[in-house]
This record gives sequence, C-alpha cells and structure tokens, in this order.
Amino acid sequence: MTQNGNQRLGRNGSLKPYEIRKSAIQGRGAFSTRRLRAGQRIVEYVGDRITNAEADRRYDEERMSRHHTFLFTLDDDTVIDGRTRSNEARFINHSCDPNCEAVIEDEQIWIYALKNIQPGVELAYDYQYERTGDNDDELEKFYICRCGSPKCRGSIMKPAQKRKKSKSSIRRS
Repeated sequence: MTQNGNQRLGRNGSLKPYEIRKSAIQGRGAFSTRRLRAGQRIVEYVGDRITNAEADRRYDEERMSRHHTFLFTLDDDTVIDGRTRSNEARFINHSCDPNCEAVIEDEQIWIYALKNIQPGVELAYDYQYERTGDNDDELEKFYICRCGSPKCRGSIMKPAQKRKKSKSSIRRS
C-alpha cells in the first residue's frame, strides 16, 4: 500500500487511477481517485486463461447459493478466471447504467471509461451475461443485479431481445 491507503502503484510505477474500498453495490468496489476522461484505459482484467470446461469445474453454479465468480469470456475457447490477487479489475462491479466498458484487444481485456468520471465515483461496467434461452427466467433470479440505478433491469444478464412483430400481425386501418 502507498501512503494513500488502498491506492497502489501500477505496473509502470505510477499511481493507479482508482482505489479499492467498500461498495454499496456489492462487497468491495473500485473507485476513481482522479478525473478519468471518456475513452481512457483504466486497467487490464487479468487471470488464468482456462477452457470453458475448466471454468465449469471451478465454479459449479448448481452448488452456489448466490452468483459469485470472476470469469470473463475472451473467445469461444478461452475464459479468464480473474480470481487472482493481482487482478484488481475483479473489484469493478456491474451496473445497468455503466460508466466503463470492457474491450477485448489482442487477446487482452481492458476496462475503459465510457464517459468522464469524477474522483470518488465507483467504476462499473455492464457484465451482460449471455442468455441461453433454456432457463433464462431462472437465471435472471440467480444473476440478480444490485446496482441501484434507475435504469436497473434487475439482472446482470444481457437485455432480452425484443421480438419484432411480423408484417402479418401488424394491423392496418
């Protein structure tokens, strides 16, 4: 730790633009320590690169009373398990009205600011868990959202696709 409490030095020796502390959303969160500009790269999401099968083995959701994993899908074959201590990006919570976004670049996951963020504001991105269509209603309850935003959709899953009306079902007067 530095003299700034929970704020640590990054890999390049400079102070990180965030600190980890108690969050109103869930557990601990990452909070900006200085003004962040829209488009600014904040932190890399790092961890073990594993297969989907290994991810399922490590995190058996059937045995969990509530959802709590650090898995991030990189591509069809690879998942990053960010449970490692060196991954402070794991503390960035979900929000249905995010101020950050996760971007995959050259097989790395980076967290960027979506908009200007003032000091003291909690960093959050939309996790957008994939829907399978099989038991989405059940999964929505398991993947409950606690972001507190007026735009909260109640789940950390991707928004459901809205059905388009077919031309034959549209009434014309």
